Amino acid sequence: PPSLAPIQVVIVPIFKGEEQLAQIDEVAFEVQEKLKAKGISVKYDNRTDNKPGWKFAEYELKGVPIRIAMGARDLENKTVEIARRDNLTKETQPLENIENYIEELLRTIQKDIFDKALQFRDTHITKVDSYEEFKTVLEEKGGFIAAHWDGTAEEEEQIKNETKATIRCIPLNNDLEEGISLITGKPSKQRVIFAKAY
Repeated sequence: PPSLAPIQVVIVPIFKGEEQLAQIDEVAFEVQEKLKAKGISVKYDNRTDNKPGWKFAEYELKGVPIRIAMGARDLENKTVEIARRDNLTKETQPLENIENYIEELLRTIQKDIFDKALQFRDTHITKVDSYEEFKTVLEEKGGFIAAHWDGTAEEEEQIKNETKATIRCIPLNNDLEEGISLITGKPSKQRVIFAKAY
């Protein structure tokens, strides 16, 4: 995610010969400074010992959210190619106001990654109301299980011994709802999240 990435943007030049590199350097350093002025962590990788494709793979493995590729044709057209690591899309954007575009794109990527993770989590939580249903879901579906619990270590231990599932968390924003615990049948005010550790 951009908010955690040590390098948020990498600029990779695509060039033939020192003369082309020098021309790209001039524009790339300018873009780098504009991004830094926005508080964006950016690296311009103009090393000559590796080809651009090798650098693309390197920064993808490192998790850099945005890659900007800049070649001689881009300089002529006053554009850059922007690649997103989160969805592997590429697009061409004008150089003018690129810093504003990148700033907004980082926000979009952060939100998209969060929304995707939240949706994944929510679709992998199953509500159950009985111990039999709990065991069936655990064996057949897996994931997280939202179930009532009586609040005692004894019930949690029994569930753990019989199913290998333990309480993963007690959600802070849980809706309070009346229910009965899985084994003892005691009253419960809210559900907790159970899962097996793998």
